[in-house]
Amino acid sequence: MRVNMKKLITFTTLFFAAIFFAQDAYADEVRSSSAKLAPVVNVQKDYALDTRTRAVRNIFKKYNSPLIDQAAIFVKYADEYGVDWKLLPSIAGLESTFGRFLMPGSYNAYGWGGGRIYFESWEDGIKVINKALRENYIDRGATDVWSIGPIYAESPTWSVRVNNFMNQFGQEYRKLTVFSMLPNI
Repeated sequence: MRVNMKKLITFTTLFFAAIFFAQDAYADEVRSSSAKLAPVVNVQKDYALDTRTRAVRNIFKKYNSPLIDQAAIFVKYADEYGVDWKLLPSIAGLESTFGRFLMPGSYNAYGWGGGRIYFESWEDGIKVINKALRENYIDRGATDVWSIGPIYAESPTWSVRVNNFMNQFGQEYRKLTVFSMLPNI
């Protein structure tokens, strides 16, 4: 029991030290570069390396989703349209069990148009619906799952169930973020 307690104390100390030094290093970096102007460069973000993409992929894998290869596309278009990156994957979780049950060939994992609207591809659907979420919901004041739900779906439990999936994506993201900060011991 004593050995395990020593390991726990050592691990905890290293964990907090890593966080403290990471914050301190970041503060030094900000101080040293805050007065410098960097040239604006149009750099394409590699969404495949984004922790949010990894979180989406992990949840899709957990549910055996055919959308697993689209994880980066979900995050990319959420960013492009200013939509919460967890929202559309969560809607897919509720409406089609993450793309497992939908009209064949529709690429509509979101219940859009009662599930009867067909998209050209997974990417097409992800792009179109993120854009619609921005323009038809968020820009009109429905800024969270609780205010989107009554407009998006007839079910009074839609928001609660989508929120449950959003929480799963958020927990996976936090887990990946925390573990990436831990030292290898």
